[in-house]
Order: sequence, then C-alpha cells, then structure tokens
Amino acid sequence: MAAEFWSQWNFPNCLGALDGKHVAILPPPHSGSEYYNYKHFNSIVLMALADATYKFLYVDIGSYGRVADGGVFNSCTLAKGLNEGSMNIPADCQPPGSSTVLPYVIVADDAFALKTYVMKPYSSRGLTDQQRVFNYRLSRARRVVENAFGILSNRFRVFGRPIALAPEKVEVVVMAACCLHNFLLRNVASASNYLQPDDLSDCTLQPLSQTSAHNASTKANDVRDQLCSYINSDVGAVS
Repeated sequence: MAAEFWSQWNFPNCLGALDGKHVAILPPPHSGSEYYNYKHFNSIVLMALADATYKFLYVDIGSYGRVADGGVFNSCTLAKGLNEGSMNIPADCQPPGSSTVLPYVIVADDAFALKTYVMKPYSSRGLTDQQRVFNYRLSRARRVVENAFGILSNRFRVFGRPIALAPEKVEVVVMAACCLHNFLLRNVASASNYLQPDDLSDCTLQPLSQTSAHNASTKANDVRDQLCSYINSDVGAVS
C-alpha cells in the first residue's frame, strides 16, 4: 500500500486515505433528530479508508447523520485497532532515500484529529513554503478517497436520492455497493470508464461537517514535521 501511494501520489509511508460521507435516507418513524445532519437532511454516515487505486480497504456504515467525521472515526473499529496496535501494521521504517525512521500513517482532512498514525494538513494561517508543499502533497494523496466516493456514487445511482429503506437495510445496500465497487475496479476495461479524477468532483454523497480544532500530541506534531522535512528534502521532493 505504501509503495503505491509513494509511486502514484508521492506521499511516503501512507497506508490509506480516510474520509466520511452522508448517505441520504428517509428517517424511520419516531427517530427525532438522530439522523438529521448539518446539511439539513437525514442520513447515515459512510466512513471509508481507500487505497491508492480507489479501492476501499475499510468501511464503517450506519452512524447517525448528526455525528461529525471525528466522532464517527473515534467510535469505529479501525480507530480502536490503530490505538491498540492490533492492525498488523509493519514497524516504523525509513521513507525512500531517507535515514529517518517514521511510522506508517493514513491521511485525512481537518475534520480529524492529528495523531501519530493520522496525518492532516497544517492550519491554513501563517504557513511556510515547506508547509504549503506538505499540504499539497497530503491533499493529493487524500483525494483518492474523494475520488472513490465519486466513482461509487456515479456508478450506483441509488445514492442520488434518499434511500427509502430502514437504516439497517440501507447499511446492507451501501456495503454491497462498496464490495461491488472494489470488484469492478479489478477489471481494467470497467475501471477505465471511471478513473478520471478531474471528472469526479460531482459526488452525490455529501461531506461530513468540520469539527472544532483538536489538540494534537507533541509526538503527532513531530511526526508531521518530520514528514514535512522529508517531502521538502532532496530525496523527497518532486518536480
């Protein structure tokens, strides 16, 4: 996974791109505001980790629409496994051409908390040139999960309108669509019709809300600074 992210998207030690989307539903009776999100419609949340080729590595489906990205991630089994070190992730290693040992990470946007295993952009205020380069490279790698959602919603038009099923059945529909998405991407002819990133911005799945600023640990900030230094070094820079 890391080799593919480096060769295709120029981000080192990356194991996946993380994001969440709202799947519109018709709310069940007497559900109150549990499914009502900040976009003013009812939904369940699809949280996904994608690889460098737009396939889903992990999905979590079914959280209430009112829950933000960070809250959904913190309650899912992926976050638990990463926190507990039970995901069989290899030991920290040196990025290509470097002597600095760094952990493997997943990339995400500002909605998530910065952790040693979750990298997010630097704040948009007062950025140095090196930090701007880091943000660009991270955004380039993170965009694969946005593109994966775009492929999913363009291929399966059920996501174009609220799904008129009970939430637990919507979870089955979404999981089936994710499995078929991965299966169809194995076929080069089928995949070529969708793997055009510049055309995938019109996604019918809606983004989750931004959360307030998170306090990151010193170690997490150090990992991001080291990755930033590597990306701006002679061995890590790209044209």
